Amino acid sequence: MKSRFSAKKNTAVQSNENDIQAVKTGVLLTNLGSPEKPTSGALRHYLREFLSDPRVVEIPRVIWMIILHGIILRIRPKKSAKLYQKVWTEQGAPLVIISQAQQEKVAKQIAIKYGDSVVVDVAMRYGKPSITHVLQKFQQLGVDNLVILPLYPQYAGPTTASTFDAVSRELQKWRYVPSLHFINSYHNNSQYIQALANTMSEHLNTHGKPDKFVLSYHGMPELFYQWGDPYYDFCQITTDLLQEELLKRSLGLTNNDFIMTFQSRFGKAKWLQPYTDETLANLAKKGNKHLAIISPAFSADCLETLEELEHENRDVFIQAGGEKYHYIAALNDRDDHIDAIVNVLTPTLNSLV
Repeated sequence: MKSRFSAKKNTAVQSNENDIQAVKTGVLLTNLGSPEKPTSGALRHYLREFLSDPRVVEIPRVIWMIILHGIILRIRPKKSAKLYQKVWTEQGAPLVIISQAQQEKVAKQIAIKYGDSVVVDVAMRYGKPSITHVLQKFQQLGVDNLVILPLYPQYAGPTTASTFDAVSRELQKWRYVPSLHFINSYHNNSQYIQALANTMSEHLNTHGKPDKFVLSYHGMPELFYQWGDPYYDFCQITTDLLQEELLKRSLGLTNNDFIMTFQSRFGKAKWLQPYTDETLANLAKKGNKHLAIISPAFSADCLETLEELEHENRDVFIQAGGEKYHYIAALNDRDDHIDAIVNVLTPTLNSLV
């Protein structure tokens, strides 16, 4: 039987026995995902997949499935669909569209550095394009090295670890498992910090100095942190480094101009504090009339930023007595953000290509 592998180093499975292909390295960028449409039916399907993930909800399965299917999936899809309709674009879900733009720009830079030996694609943890689908595309290409970069700067079990679970489940089905390189965090990457600082500096130059810069991270049940999830610590490191970078820039800022908060809590359990909405109301009541808010945990704008931060929390602040409220967009496909993503990937790719 003729071997499907070359005897030489750095070769991969042949798509044709007479044409041995050079080894390819596949880079997979991932994000959370989005429903296919802003409708109740699409939201029900999306939320069922999302909220059935044991990394996301760590309630005993039998109890949680009763709650999920008996209550949440009967009520929440319609409410969530209305929220998604507010941020939906002609091209589709903002998170998916932005993620695709990021992938295209990263791929161009990677091609310049490494040629066609590296392919770059993007997948969603929930929804489409799925992680399974894109990994199978890599398999057909004969990819021999997999580099996975979840675009969650701060590691968290419900996001980063859940992505690893999805990758692992697919690879368990493969006869030949490629070399796997999983990048689990980039919360302290200097170029990522500089990109965040650039957006805040630009905002300050355009709108003036706010009374406070609020750095709002996605929330997490406090129990997760007590059980060993490092997410809170990584958020604090990002905040400290970002504050340090901004103070270097002679913008007239002091340590008291920054506050770290956590948004998007769900249910009655105690989540990481201080809560964003409560903090905004309290700041307004204490006489802070002008706020700027940014969410360093989101690499791309989505429902939690475009609706929750831009609109819902704006209302909280204004109704409590605030006057000027600005949401600073996520890094999205800014060039400095793309540079940062490539910088995160470079050490791993240099070891492979």
